[in-house]
Amino acid sequence: MKRGLYIHIPFCKQKCNYCDFASFAGQEQYINAYLGALSQEATLYKEIDCNTLYVGGGTPSLLTNDQIGRLEEIIRKNFCPIAGFAESTFEANPESLTSSKAVLLHEIGFNRLSMGLQSFNDTDLKILGRIHNAAQFQQAYKVAREAGFKNINVDLIAGLPIQKLNGFLDSLQRLIELHPEHISVYGLQIEEGTPFFERGFVCDQNLMRTMLEETHTYLIKAGYEHYEISNYALPGRRSAHNTNYWQNGEYLGLGSGAASYQKGIRRQNIPSIAEYIVCMGNGKAPIAFSEQLTGKAKEGETLMLAFRQLDGVELTLQQSTFFGKEIEKHIQKGLLTRTQKKVKLSKEGLYLANEVMRSFVAPFEDE
Repeated sequence: MKRGLYIHIPFCKQKCNYCDFASFAGQEQYINAYLGALSQEATLYKEIDCNTLYVGGGTPSLLTNDQIGRLEEIIRKNFCPIAGFAESTFEANPESLTSSKAVLLHEIGFNRLSMGLQSFNDTDLKILGRIHNAAQFQQAYKVAREAGFKNINVDLIAGLPIQKLNGFLDSLQRLIELHPEHISVYGLQIEEGTPFFERGFVCDQNLMRTMLEETHTYLIKAGYEHYEISNYALPGRRSAHNTNYWQNGEYLGLGSGAASYQKGIRRQNIPSIAEYIVCMGNGKAPIAFSEQLTGKAKEGETLMLAFRQLDGVELTLQQSTFFGKEIEKHIQKGLLTRTQKKVKLSKEGLYLANEVMRSFVAPFEDE
């Protein structure tokens, strides 16, 4: 069975203005204790076989070389050497990815980096609350290549406050010239509780859509496959770890705020770093909540995830029984399209995906 292993590193130098993830600034003093707790949690699952690894955050590249070495030991002792995973990704921010860290990450077996650029425009980066600039990204990308990484993802964000179409396209074109193997382009979402939300920022949805449409045109022309709503890859470079999520496969999450899905049960760890450390020190499971989806709710989640993939979905009889009416409604509205045996998002549906996805999340219209 394909199964992913996710390890959460929740530490950041500064919280970005758009971020609602379980990440925290100014708590680096807890990193060593956190790694100790992470080691304890990993021992609870050491018999589980995983074929992909993703270390995310937060800012994993904030770890020192010695701390990265401790993380490698945790993974090796409880699962397998990092080189034993078919795909092993490490998230890195430009300001904290040094040459020595890049070399170390490659030497211990990581075969993929995911780098948070977001924009080549330094004004955009300041608005986002990022602490790197474009020059630092260029240098970090250079040291990653020099360290031997041949599989790199880079993130961009579309629809930032005061961002203009030409400025966004300039960032996109400069990124294409670097030719990373994978590019993720996300439309900015203003989430409650973030500084952007508190300041009352509102996205220009029409401009954002134009940016995303142009992204598709530019990247397809440059040889990338558009295989998921926000993700593009050169042939053979799709993210195996994330594809497992979209196919509703099993995954194990370790660390504060990390989510897991095993044997039909979904659970999430407590987000607080301090509480997570205390729980593990007391030998208590750090689980914040757990649930098991069944019947229509389970099939709905499977479809919601699968429709993110542009390849489409071959519906099962049960899925057709539960959601046939909703799917036909979206086909009539031009948001879904049927091609041979598969149903998938239409071109229009790509930009109105949230409207489609709502149909597959409880409470349902007929309840």
